[in-house]
Amino acid sequence: MRVHKLKIGVSGIRGEVGEFLTPALACAFAQAFATYTGPGRVVVGRDTRPSGPMLEHAVACGLLAGGCDVVLVGVYPTPTIQIYVASTDACGGLAITASHNPAEYNALKLFNRQGLFFNTYERSELLDLYHQSAFRHVSNAEIGHVETDTDRPFHLHLGRILPHIDSNRIRNRRYRVAVDAVNGAASLWSPRFLEALGCEVAAIHVDPDRPFPRLPEPKPEALDELRRTVIEQKCAVGFAQDPDADRLAVVDETGQVLDGDDVLALVVDTVLQRQRGNVVVNLSTSSAIDDVARRYGCRVLRAPVGEANVVQLMQATQAVIGGEGSNGGVIYPSVHLCRDSFTGMALILDRMAASDLPLSELARQLPRYFRRAGAVEFEHERLGELLQRLPERFRATAIDRSDGIKLILSDGWIHVRPSNTEPVLRFALEAREPQRSEELYGEVLELLSSSGG
Repeated sequence: MRVHKLKIGVSGIRGEVGEFLTPALACAFAQAFATYTGPGRVVVGRDTRPSGPMLEHAVACGLLAGGCDVVLVGVYPTPTIQIYVASTDACGGLAITASHNPAEYNALKLFNRQGLFFNTYERSELLDLYHQSAFRHVSNAEIGHVETDTDRPFHLHLGRILPHIDSNRIRNRRYRVAVDAVNGAASLWSPRFLEALGCEVAAIHVDPDRPFPRLPEPKPEALDELRRTVIEQKCAVGFAQDPDADRLAVVDETGQVLDGDDVLALVVDTVLQRQRGNVVVNLSTSSAIDDVARRYGCRVLRAPVGEANVVQLMQATQAVIGGEGSNGGVIYPSVHLCRDSFTGMALILDRMAASDLPLSELARQLPRYFRRAGAVEFEHERLGELLQRLPERFRATAIDRSDGIKLILSDGWIHVRPSNTEPVLRFALEAREPQRSEELYGEVLELLSSSGG
């Protein structure tokens, strides 16, 4: 079966470069973007994929043809680009990155003038313009100009984070910190950021001119070299990022990779200690978040998977912290309403410095759940049938159908949904006992596989 490797979703347009994601398509999408925003400055940044410079040129052409000025910031993390857009009176921004996807993919992530992903209404309007080819075509005299700004974005990002941590306390600890930037957009910036906090940095995979040396997504099975670095260099903590540095993985001082949900739970606990308020996470995030929030009398709300969905609910409920534990995403609106690995690193270092405890002990104190996740390919026309079989098989105390289907069980939960970025069906589950988690995993996998998944 030929899989069509181009997807338009909650964050923008994404696909395999060549047959599916082409310069012509990127140019047209950028021209639709310019038509939607109207005249003004549009910020363009990218990660380190080989297709990045090609698509950067195509996007700049589309924006100029639609009547916008272009600000090229070069290779920068997605959250840095978002903060720069919001801080410089731009009318929008585009990040050319496929985030955690393999190097043969690329994507256009779209931001409004607040530096946020387009909401449902904005996305719908833009897609209508794109599909109808209803583009603005400016005359020669109206064509804008291109400028570059390659240093200021880092300082703006750093300046947004520092007021929310005790940087002097972190500096006094003189932590040795390992970082693996996967030769991605954070390669130049993560060492500088950690050094600004007084850390001695053991950096690996920080050459933006080299290919990704491991799986782009910072999953535990991809982080053996970081784990070895932490142990051999006697680091207090290790951090790993994906190519556009919105996702964060964390390794404790013993070389153990923390579960992404535990990382988010630790950050939520850190923020709620000093600022009470609503917490927003996605449907696949651990119930450990609910237990942590309950300590402070705070409410947890859940959104469909996808940063744009979580941010939209955070805005609506004025949440003080949120994120996606299932993919290592920390969203702290006091810095910016976006997934941001730099904010995550800063808050974890701040918590370590305040507690004077090793990271492994801080993680041990968190509520304990056992989680499993997986994915299967599926025939899209059979999605309804697949999702219907789940409540027939498992006895649920509650069902949420806002994103695929989530079954709340007496001793855990199961969430099954089509991926936002790949042609697969993803599933996640959780239980209080490890044996029950393994049992649920086997049953869900068997059911999906036998049903045409």
